[in-house]
Amino acid sequence: MAGMCKMGSVLKFIGGVLNKAVSFVVFSVLDLLDFILCYGYKVADFCIEAEWRPCYCSSAKEAITSSGKILVSEQGESKIVSLNSSKLQLEDISDTLYSRPSLVAEVSKLTVNELKKFKLDGTAKTKKGSTRSTFTINSIIVEMLQGKMVGRQLHHIPTWSDCDCKFCNSWTSSSKDTLYVKAQGPKDNKAREDVIFIHGFISSSAFWTETLFPNFSDTAKSTYRFLAVDLLGFGRSPKPADSLYTLREHVGMIEKSVLEAYEVKSFHIVAHSLGCILALALAVKHPGSIKSLTLLTPPYFLVPKGEAATQYVMRKLAPRRVWPVMAFCTSLACWYEHISRTICLVICKNHRLWEFLTKLVTRNRVRTFLMEGFFCHTHNAAWHTLHNIICGTSTKLDRYLDVVRDRMKCDVNIFHGKDDEVIPLECSFNVQRKIPRARVKVVENKDHITIVVGRQKVFARELEEIWNRSSRSH
Repeated sequence: MAGMCKMGSVLKFIGGVLNKAVSFVVFSVLDLLDFILCYGYKVADFCIEAEWRPCYCSSAKEAITSSGKILVSEQGESKIVSLNSSKLQLEDISDTLYSRPSLVAEVSKLTVNELKKFKLDGTAKTKKGSTRSTFTINSIIVEMLQGKMVGRQLHHIPTWSDCDCKFCNSWTSSSKDTLYVKAQGPKDNKAREDVIFIHGFISSSAFWTETLFPNFSDTAKSTYRFLAVDLLGFGRSPKPADSLYTLREHVGMIEKSVLEAYEVKSFHIVAHSLGCILALALAVKHPGSIKSLTLLTPPYFLVPKGEAATQYVMRKLAPRRVWPVMAFCTSLACWYEHISRTICLVICKNHRLWEFLTKLVTRNRVRTFLMEGFFCHTHNAAWHTLHNIICGTSTKLDRYLDVVRDRMKCDVNIFHGKDDEVIPLECSFNVQRKIPRARVKVVENKDHITIVVGRQKVFARELEEIWNRSSRSH
């Protein structure tokens, strides 16, 4: 028995070494490919649209200011100033947008640092003291304050590499600049309570409406009004090409499109993955209105002391490994701006073809709502949302969770699939450590998607129990 365990450990070690070696080669090639694609897209954009589209490869300042917003700092905690119709707003962006060193560069830097340590023989001592982050105010802000710059309108025209079908651009024909919301509840507005559903990354409201909504009991359907939203940039919601998809933009659009439009006063929240971050931000802004928080696979990583939070979360989420497969997919989406744009060009722009082929091959065994969520978004929306929400909020989540723990009395429930390869199980227990009253349920043999899909009937009953319990406690 001991020999078998030893053999297993040896094989695991060999597998790990091979994974690292193959990953180094593969991602080094991808670094080069992304570099080449950068220039390819510049030429294509200029030829097709008669303008250069700036990217984050060369200058974060150029990429951000081209959207009508002003970069305040390019190092450390970067912020932008956006011009509203009545006021200036300062909001965060993630430095991972423009600070993503290649694998070769990281290995070289690590080697140099180790050689320096060896040369100094451990005698060098770091100076103790607190560091302060300073912001360099760009002169363009002064010009704007003097009235020399006018805020731009959101650019509604899709780029040539985005889909321009009626479904993806239905928002352009509407006079309302709000998110798409699927509402279901009792007629004549007799619902006693509201429930807001927030989907995860590259998904849509259909993740809830096609799974849970049909499986709620008649009692729940007569008691609650269900409001499932397509996030900004996804599904049928607006996909402005000039937006940076920051936390303020996402939360502000949910408030405008759901809370204000449907006159929601108090509500339950059910959120999945990336949506959990938006749910927490929404809860902190409306602490007295939340009846219960149900979080599925929340991406909350504990950042070691001394680590740059945004960069640490990006490496945890996208480790640049070829195995497991989900790690490889998230690494492509997170590290490579132009490769991920190519994937969107091939898949999202031609989603109608892929949907047809999938139905033909599977004979409709695959539910179309999953494809709808995966296909119907733009690269700009996915790229900025991934970095600015998951990576960029890593410094805020501790404060959000503290507010939920100390200032709110709502019921907090967390669900996580044991086989989830996208968000590690430890993330849910990290949330529970911050909020001791939170209940964590680990579901066996379920992953990031099947935590809902495939167990929707069971999960619908679990949610109803949570809402009933919360209503009794209030």
